[in-house]
Amino acid sequence: MKMSINRRQISRRSILAGAAALGLTGTLAACGGSDDDSGGSDSGPVKLTYWSWAPNMEKVAAIWNKKNPDITVTVSKQASGGEIVSKLITAKKAGNAPDLIQVEYQSLPTLVSNDVLADITKYAGDTKSQFTDGLWGMVTLGTDALYAIPQDAGPLMFYYREDLFKKHGLSVPKTWTEFAETARAARKAVPDAYLTTFSSNDPGLFAGLAQQAGGKWWTVGSGGKWTVGIDDAATKQVAEFWGGLVQEGVIDNQPMYTPAWNNALNKGTHLAWVSAVWAPGVLVSSAPDTKGKWRMAPLPQWKSGENVTGSWGGSSTGVSTDSKHAEAAAKFATWLNTDPEALAALVKEVAIYPAATKGQSGDVLTTPEFFSNQADFYTTAGQIAATTAAAAWGPNVNTAYTTFQDAFGKATKAKKEAQFDSALATVQSKTFADMKKQGFEVTEA
Repeated sequence: MKMSINRRQISRRSILAGAAALGLTGTLAACGGSDDDSGGSDSGPVKLTYWSWAPNMEKVAAIWNKKNPDITVTVSKQASGGEIVSKLITAKKAGNAPDLIQVEYQSLPTLVSNDVLADITKYAGDTKSQFTDGLWGMVTLGTDALYAIPQDAGPLMFYYREDLFKKHGLSVPKTWTEFAETARAARKAVPDAYLTTFSSNDPGLFAGLAQQAGGKWWTVGSGGKWTVGIDDAATKQVAEFWGGLVQEGVIDNQPMYTPAWNNALNKGTHLAWVSAVWAPGVLVSSAPDTKGKWRMAPLPQWKSGENVTGSWGGSSTGVSTDSKHAEAAAKFATWLNTDPEALAALVKEVAIYPAATKGQSGDVLTTPEFFSNQADFYTTAGQIAATTAAAAWGPNVNTAYTTFQDAFGKATKAKKEAQFDSALATVQSKTFADMKKQGFEVTEA
């Protein structure tokens, strides 16, 4: 099963059609920004600035700088999430956005709508062949343009305590129906424990689960008209599934990343965790006493025999429309995310899971210390990553996420499946209303 954002060929001008949103002037909305970047060819020494929040990214840039003295990249450390997005939009308005930008996949439509990101298609060459279709769809937004080079991936997986599953005779679920059965069996076998929790404090996980189910939260047509479908059938299925398990009392309802959550993982009162490929790094600090007791498996499927996963997190490297050296910047972005030496450095220094398929195997990806009992961890991770469906992001993800945290936070505390349903409807209505208010041409699915 494959999910695409929108496979029709649409132009950058169409994406920008609603650019009155988020504080842009009517002039930009009318002209649609620049269809061609003006970076041109670079000759002589070039100095580029790269805004990134990733730790040690300057060490990777240093490798490039040593080999490319005519194109020097300086990394400027920034905050992540909504803060860097707001800062970039402000910088664009002032005409001084950095040359290179680290961009989370869900933020791409916002930055494109605000004319922050340049189309670097003409500099990409055969770069597409080095990534899965799902990830490539996230940086093209379903258009014939290319707004960034994928950097890291966050495919969803199922993590479980192998020792406790064996002790209590629990089966690793291959479908979500089996997942529910395992949750009930775990609750019966260990009355003071749960298989896992439904958390409302990080919408990214829920978005990834909806993505796996086939949800298309935002799509945009050839005329620039957006459609918001957060409460589509696929996402309703996910909300009702988890809401039903919380109401039944076989899944916990506490948020992730709290001392109580850490304690549940560490003491084994949470026997599993639906998470992404980066989960081992979290377990090191959250559940230090459980080293060597975890195992990873593919995400349960909605239908037996399917093979698809969603993603949670991940980012890309884009070039700003303010850059006077777009070609040089795109050259660095491509090197950073496809060159074997660069990929190895990203793994070693920045601790990411590369988006490029050739970076998802090899000696540099050593088995995580917490998974010493699973030597094929990254082999399995690579196979799962190849099945990642494309996500359908829109220009006001922050509104959707903030609404999710509030609405689903209340539903989770109430432990009512019906309230999960109504919470999803609230996210839909507020996201749609926000886009309409900001001036986008928008309809509901």
